[in-house]
Amino acid sequence: MPHSPGPSTDPTPSQAPTPGSAPTPPPPPSPSRTLVLGATGFLGRWLTLELLQRGEPVAVAVRGGHDTARDRELRHWLRGHGADDGALTTVAADITLPGLGLSAADDARLGAVRDIHNLAALYRFGLGRTEAEAANVDGALHALHWAATRPDLRRLVHLSGYRVGRDAAPRYPLPTAETDALYARLGAYEASKQLGDAAVRVTAHTLGVPLTTVNPSSVIGHSVTGEAGQYIGPAELVHQLWRGRLPALPGTARTFLPVVAIDYLARFLAAVPEFDQGPAHAHTVLDPATPHLPDLIALLAEHLGVPAPRRLVPVGLVRRLPRALTGADPETLSFLSEDTYATDSADRLAAAVGLVHPPVTDLLRRWSSRLVADRFGAGPPATDTHPDTALQPNAALQPNAATHPNAPAHPNAAPPATPATPRASSAPPHPGEFASVAGSRTHLTGERECPGYVLLHGPGEDADAWHPAAEHLDAPALLADLPGLARSSPASMAPDDWLAELLAPVRSRPVLVGHAAGAAPVLQYAAAHPERVAGLVLVAPEFLRPRRPRPPHASPGPTPRDPAHRPGADRRAAQWLRRARRPAERVSLVRLLVSCPVPVRLVVGESDGPLEQPGGRTVRTVPGDGRRLRLLHPGELAQTIAEFGRTLDR
Repeated sequence: MPHSPGPSTDPTPSQAPTPGSAPTPPPPPSPSRTLVLGATGFLGRWLTLELLQRGEPVAVAVRGGHDTARDRELRHWLRGHGADDGALTTVAADITLPGLGLSAADDARLGAVRDIHNLAALYRFGLGRTEAEAANVDGALHALHWAATRPDLRRLVHLSGYRVGRDAAPRYPLPTAETDALYARLGAYEASKQLGDAAVRVTAHTLGVPLTTVNPSSVIGHSVTGEAGQYIGPAELVHQLWRGRLPALPGTARTFLPVVAIDYLARFLAAVPEFDQGPAHAHTVLDPATPHLPDLIALLAEHLGVPAPRRLVPVGLVRRLPRALTGADPETLSFLSEDTYATDSADRLAAAVGLVHPPVTDLLRRWSSRLVADRFGAGPPATDTHPDTALQPNAALQPNAATHPNAPAHPNAAPPATPATPRASSAPPHPGEFASVAGSRTHLTGERECPGYVLLHGPGEDADAWHPAAEHLDAPALLADLPGLARSSPASMAPDDWLAELLAPVRSRPVLVGHAAGAAPVLQYAAAHPERVAGLVLVAPEFLRPRRPRPPHASPGPTPRDPAHRPGADRRAAQWLRRARRPAERVSLVRLLVSCPVPVRLVVGESDGPLEQPGGRTVRTVPGDGRRLRLLHPGELAQTIAEFGRTLDR
């Protein structure tokens, strides 16, 4: 597949080919010195990104090899995060096979590999024992035995589990009865991780392979954007909290479920081969500032604007209750304990390379916001937003090349400690965050201080429906979920007063755009504050729609329940529509439209039919069905809005 363009390769005059000669081929990529197993997974892709950004030629093992769907998806993700995949080599491999299933040609291509990161594992609860052993035990041993064949091997880095590897004298293999008991007690995932850890440590000693095992705690989102891409484990707790399905919390007041930022862990892993010397090392990586679980959940509940659990239930009792009642996977309960672990060796490595944990409360808030924006993995992630509509974090938290240099090559060269944030070019746009507006935990995306446009959706949708059109606008936009709808909690005041508080920090005179029933607060605000508004665009306004029944074939049908929307959002959306259709409300809004002191443009979809009483305002038609924002053609809609905006005095 084509690679993203690298530095210019235009020949200088002295290098220019003579007429008729063949062009000089580009130089071949440098031999890969690092191999990442599991590069298409959650942790592996972030490590690959970190290594490429350090200028390290990297090889990745992908089932099926180069130009498969997994390889293309990985490269697309890397390029989207600012990496040049020209230094990336893909080989076909399968860790469940001896020799990693490598062909002779691919094995030869990896002849210069000196550092091997094995992040390949199955992380899923409910695994069968055979499936778990094949990846997490046999696969770990296959990686180790293959590493032993590398003539220039410097270190094998094996990613282990958080609550494993505590035995100073590991045993492998275990007697059959002991192995069976371990699987029965812990479940297939954790048992296989424990066995894999012991197998690698015992066998590496026998083979003389220099080994580092890294035992991370719960790995969550990026320290700046919150992006993770993994929706099991702690993310499931957040999902239950968001959906109102966490009335009680398993554990005690001192249950400790520590977290670590994904970019911190990636930088830590990348530094291990240079730092660790000698035959064997083990590092437990976690942020000791993580609040105890009840406080962690309370912090997230406050941030998201949802009720926090009021009761604690002992883990032993939860195990005995039916899963249908508790909603808890029995395998996850073994991670809920009061245990703490020494991090001395990891702290020494982090200090040597200038790595510090980001503020954990900020990390947790950004991660939970991102989980909601990504619909907890049920829909397309919100990473490909337009830069102008990407809500930027506080400037003090932005990565900066001067304060966030690459980690040094030599462990003894220690720059000032900085949070684990990649370079600015690597961070994808932030998809949104929650802010307090008129008593509502309002979900916002975009430019908050100087937007050219403010875009409000209609009932049944959310601000993400505006993203395709916002990409084509000629100025940055602020997008918000209406109060009580989608991801925003109800407000303590009327929608137009909520809008006034939302726009209080705005220093520009934006064009306000409202869709369907979302047109009402836009019109009401503009009538009350004409000096703050350049103009209005009302897209298929509900109060101007004909009151006659629509033909059945024209009905778009019910909107499917969105997993990112709050409980009760559908009911409140129906209330918005009923209120917008009341005769008195329609009359009041039509009067405001006629007398509105700012320019107004009405937009309808081509299948909508004529509007009632447009008040002499110009009506433009765009392709699609105006009753559903997602069914309107975004390019034409954005062009209509932008053309109107250019006629205004702003």
